[in-house]
Amino acid sequence: MTKEFKKTLLSAQVDLSKFTPATDEEKHQQEVMSESTTFFKDGMRRLRKNPLAVGSAVVLVLLLLIIIFAPMIVPYNYAQIVKGAGNLSPFQYSDGELSRIAAGESVFPHIFGTDSLGRDYFIRVVYGTRVSLSVGLFASLLVLIIGLIYGSVSGYIGGKVDMVMMRIVDIIYSLPDMLLIILLSVVLRETLTPIIEGTVMAKLGTNMLSLFIVFGLLYWVSMARLIRGQILTIKQNEYVLAAKCIGTSAPRIIRRHIIPNCLSVIIITTALQIPSAIFTESYLSFMGLGVSAPMPSLGSLANEARASIQSYPGKLLFPALAICLIVLALNLLGDGLRDAFDPKLKR
Repeated sequence: MTKEFKKTLLSAQVDLSKFTPATDEEKHQQEVMSESTTFFKDGMRRLRKNPLAVGSAVVLVLLLLIIIFAPMIVPYNYAQIVKGAGNLSPFQYSDGELSRIAAGESVFPHIFGTDSLGRDYFIRVVYGTRVSLSVGLFASLLVLIIGLIYGSVSGYIGGKVDMVMMRIVDIIYSLPDMLLIILLSVVLRETLTPIIEGTVMAKLGTNMLSLFIVFGLLYWVSMARLIRGQILTIKQNEYVLAAKCIGTSAPRIIRRHIIPNCLSVIIITTALQIPSAIFTESYLSFMGLGVSAPMPSLGSLANEARASIQSYPGKLLFPALAICLIVLALNLLGDGLRDAFDPKLKR
């Protein structure tokens, strides 16, 4: 039975003149009566409609796959020196490697070439990207936890407690972060070096530990201010007053009623804090205040390539391109999250 015949048969059985198109109000009523959804699912649905945010997420996932699986495939280590392979161009082999290839051995190519000491540059960029992303995620998590707790307490209690806590925030906000990082690096170098020796933290060094401490001391103030502003508005709503009337404790009110209504601000601020932390770490590593050698980061790689930029410009291109790609992708994803989860921007 063809489609045209079915349509003709249906028209003969049903009087189409008795049917009228649905009005806009009826369509809106159907949307209201549709299947319920959560705040997170609704935000993710709008996020998937943003091509820039989706593309940025794909780029970040590809970068994560590279930094996770590339060290399993590439047979070089970030500190391994290949004899006679200094300053090779991309996919170029040293004389010794050419002799091995001529003898029938398989030699993995240097995808980005090598540095002045003969270390594979691709794997150093991979490890530098891993360090920079780890620092950005850890610092943002630290900022989120401290700022969320401090801003929640200040905004919910209010009064003189709020005034004192916000004045403390103002004082911390005025402290010079660069000076504190330098001072802490000098002070902690003598104190922490014997303590962290032989541990995983020894690879990062006291400079990175001082950077984490500074993030924990200074960079949470913006998050605390935003959370406080949201809570000052939300705590006046009827459902919060009803929870107080039935004897609900303050921590439970903050956890169950107030924080879920601040999710948009928390998600957006955290997403935008990650690229800021990565850029700060790269900037400090570029100045020599980052991870300890031979552990690379994107900033330290750019600093090392600066001396030979005229002879080997590619050595600066690769880490700088990685920094730009990560920061741009995270910023575009953060903007997409803001558009998707901010109720004021919902159309």
